[in-house]
Amino acid sequence: MKRSPILQPLSREHHTALTLAKASERAALSDDEALVSQTCQRVIRAYANELEPHFQFEEVSLLPLLHSTETQPLVERTLADHQQLRGLLDALRQNDAGALDRFGKCLSAHVRFEERELFPVLESLL
Repeated sequence: MKRSPILQPLSREHHTALTLAKASERAALSDDEALVSQTCQRVIRAYANELEPHFQFEEVSLLPLLHSTETQPLVERTLADHQQLRGLLDALRQNDAGALDRFGKCLSAHVRFEERELFPVLESLL
């Protein structure tokens, strides 16, 4: 499906996020402390430089468009996912393999939710 021009940059960022999610899950399961540490640092950098700005754009520019009762579950899910991912950062700073695995799984599920559910609704409004 071809995305609205407004959402295309976000969809491209989602592709990068899925790559990061998969790398996080693989590293977490590797039993390689050096790889876990390296990947945690990669995630922390990507979070600060890419994910948090992406989340902020969605929260400030896109979610306010969804003000109907029917769309509130989409808004709530998006915000809850963003908060869950933010909440894992402290554990990632401690090179926690379990947190890295949770981060990867949550990020992957979040991206798929946005692409399959949130973005189609937004496109109908744009």
